Amino acid sequence: MNTFGLIQIGLILSSTTIISSLQCNHLPLQQRKVIENSLRLLDKMGKEFPQQCLREKMSFRFPAQVLQPRQKEAVEVAIEEIFQHIFYIFSKNLTLAAWDGTVLDQFQNGLYLQIEQLEACVIEKHTQHCRSKDVSRLKLKKYFQKIDCFLKDKQHDLCSWEISRAEMRKCLQLIDKVTRKLKN
Repeated sequence: MNTFGLIQIGLILSSTTIISSLQCNHLPLQQRKVIENSLRLLDKMGKEFPQQCLREKMSFRFPAQVLQPRQKEAVEVAIEEIFQHIFYIFSKNLTLAAWDGTVLDQFQNGLYLQIEQLEACVIEKHTQHCRSKDVSRLKLKKYFQKIDCFLKDKQHDLCSWEISRAEMRKCLQLIDKVTRKLKN
């Protein structure tokens, strides 16, 4: 390959980085839109919370401290992790959930696209936030394992899914609150 070819490749790579950086700079605004859409889809996916499930309410205790670090990048890492866990939970045995399948697909697709975008931004800034990412990852893993175990213990029945859906709504609302505070 000649020098001109190498320069062209360099220009393409640097313009891709600039585009990626621009997308990452507007991430909080994009996240708010995705979260608002996800909350709308969560509501639309199912009906009102079933009365028979009220006595089965469960407190999973979301580790809110993972969304309160000093650096915006650490918050983005935690949000990416949360979206991955929510996507995983909502990709499991959903046969008893009695939700609108089309809306569920839209919810999953929105999460997946946001995960892809967040991963690209997080990889860009990964080196400086490895340690806080590990601590957040462990706390979030424990939180989502509780939800996963709850679903398994209840054999993925209707009430366990409705309780999990309500919990995911709380997570998304907390992320929405945090992203509104983030400044570009």
